[in-house]
Amino acid sequence: MPETAREVMATRFYTVTPDDSLAEAVRRLKQASQELGERVFGLMVTDNDGRLVGLLSMYDLLLLLRPKHVHIFGEMGDLDLTGLLDTACRRTRGLRVGDVMSTDLITITPETHILLIIDIMLKKHVRRIPVLEDGRLVGIVYLSRVFEHLQDRLLA
Repeated sequence: MPETAREVMATRFYTVTPDDSLAEAVRRLKQASQELGERVFGLMVTDNDGRLVGLLSMYDLLLLLRPKHVHIFGEMGDLDLTGLLDTACRRTRGLRVGDVMSTDLITITPETHILLIIDIMLKKHVRRIPVLEDGRLVGIVYLSRVFEHLQDRLLA
């Protein structure tokens, strides 16, 4: 049975560059979901040489859309939210991926043991980890794939 990232990593993945607009990134997310037949909630960000420089996730986009200082004014339910979402979406479309991507990256190799992957994901609260081999991006491990693998092992 598989025990390393190599056996559970996705080798078909989608990327954007730091210079791409967030609107383009959202298009890539939708495209990836349609082509793969499963929801994709994050993209790896690569430079022009294909080197990994960041990650852009659904969480990054949601944080951007949420009113930043809502805690100062009380709870979200205390505010007049009329038009705020449209305004936030309009402003967000033109921003660049590099403006909001996560750059504090955790990466693994194809030989990283699945138990270490689980440990990293739980401790760091991450749902995807890029896989690098000799500094080259070769795949990504998703929490959902790790869980599917564990289901198969538990039912074997």
